[in-house]
Amino acid sequence: MSQYSELKAQIARLQEQAEDARRNEVAEVIASIRQRIAEYGLSAEDLGFAAAAKRGRPPKKAPLPPRYQDPKTGATWSGRGKPPKWIAGKNRERFLIG
Repeated sequence: MSQYSELKAQIARLQEQAEDARRNEVAEVIASIRQRIAEYGLSAEDLGFAAAAKRGRPPKKAPLPPRYQDPKTGATWSGRGKPPKWIAGKNRERFLIG
């Protein structure tokens, strides 16, 4: 067997040993951390993980209060987004809510 092949085999064995040692150490570290968390009554929030745990879309913001109202139908509009048909192209001052 060539020296190169022997070295590659040795590297593979060492990598396997390193992974086994890592798995054993990780298990010990996790057990130690869990013991400390229980001992001190810590929560994810105490450890700074609460903000990272949130996933998905951010919560919707509260709707804006209406600024305009159609006197005929009582329909309202906040002034943001596409204007409704009852106010589009008209003088908006007439529709302002007091």
